[in-house]
Amino acid sequence: MNRVVFLDRDGVINRAVVRKGKPYPPVSVEQTQIFPDAPEALALLKQSGMRLAVITNQPDVARGTQTRENVEAINAFLAARLPLDRFEVCFHDDTENCDCRKPRPGLIYAAGRMLAGDPIEGFMVGDRWRDIEAGRAAGCRTVWIDRGYDEKSPSGYDYRTTSLLEAAKWIVQQIKL
Repeated sequence: MNRVVFLDRDGVINRAVVRKGKPYPPVSVEQTQIFPDAPEALALLKQSGMRLAVITNQPDVARGTQTRENVEAINAFLAARLPLDRFEVCFHDDTENCDCRKPRPGLIYAAGRMLAGDPIEGFMVGDRWRDIEAGRAAGCRTVWIDRGYDEKSPSGYDYRTTSLLEAAKWIVQQIKL
């Protein structure tokens, strides 16, 4: 089995668009800004033998304010610049009651199957409570990247930081233990 780091996209790998303290995904490739520490952080994880899976809720597609094509273009933009192995996307809204929308762990399970990884041996890195709860539900160790949003904070995470690079260093330290 491979060890997998499951990463939220917006607010973890690339900047979220923050309005009134709440994070939103970028609407286009042109608006997508990769965090400066993301390339080094992801390279460190890859060098440590980890597989990297992006798992992201994109409910604006179901809400009609974003297109699936734009979401996939942003994912392709990130994949061309970063050492990512897999993308799993939930395009549903809460009202659709799907198994893939975080905080449910369906995206983690799907990515784990595709990468031959066991979530219990993996890590979930996110910037919102939904990410942390999904990781916990799947049995992952969890890392909260606190971006200072004006919203509910997660609880029960294993590590808290303000950067992806610090998260990656902690994960590497954990797998060496």
